[in-house]
Amino acid sequence: MHIDAWIESVPPGWVYALVALIIGLESLGIPLPGEIALVSAALLASRGVVNPWWIAACAIGGAILGDSIGYSIGRKGGKPLFEKLGRRFPKHFGPEHLESAERSFRRWGMWAVFFGRFIALLRIFAGPLAGALRMPYWKFLIANVVGAVVWAGGTTLLVYHVGKVVEQWLKGFSWVGLVLAALGGAFSAWLLKRRAAKARAEAPDTEPQEQPVAAAGTVAD
Repeated sequence: MHIDAWIESVPPGWVYALVALIIGLESLGIPLPGEIALVSAALLASRGVVNPWWIAACAIGGAILGDSIGYSIGRKGGKPLFEKLGRRFPKHFGPEHLESAERSFRRWGMWAVFFGRFIALLRIFAGPLAGALRMPYWKFLIANVVGAVVWAGGTTLLVYHVGKVVEQWLKGFSWVGLVLAALGGAFSAWLLKRRAAKARAEAPDTEPQEQPVAAAGTVAD
């Protein structure tokens, strides 16, 4: 079962916990589809199943906490930790991934943590790599909190409002489609009747004409 189908299948109260858990684990460094979980939950909110503000709050909390734990793990484990992860999970923590993420961190510093929220690769690496590179925690914390609020909160509200607009548009479209279908059917029926009447009017009169009847009492020659 895909993560979006799984989220839609659980009771509404569990959606908040799942969003926080999945995003928290992803931020910690475990490759999970946090963005898909967030978008799926926000779409549920647009349908009135869950509260969008609670979804945003749980996503923000999970992102901040997961990144902070990842920072601590990276600070204790250092680069050898990524080398071990690269051997076990080459698709996500291979040398090319680590090199790309490290270049971003060395170039952008705390901005890499902030913008890492919007990039799947950096979202997994941000916390652990910031700790391994010995980024000052206060810088990391500021970028972590601001990035979590903008990414998680912004994504939730954006998808929620887009979902509401699309839902209303689809409802309106269904009524418009029904009206257009009815008008189209009536017009088609009228057109067929008109063409049938015209065809009858233009058709040649092929019925045999009646012979005159002789008057009573007359005798034929």
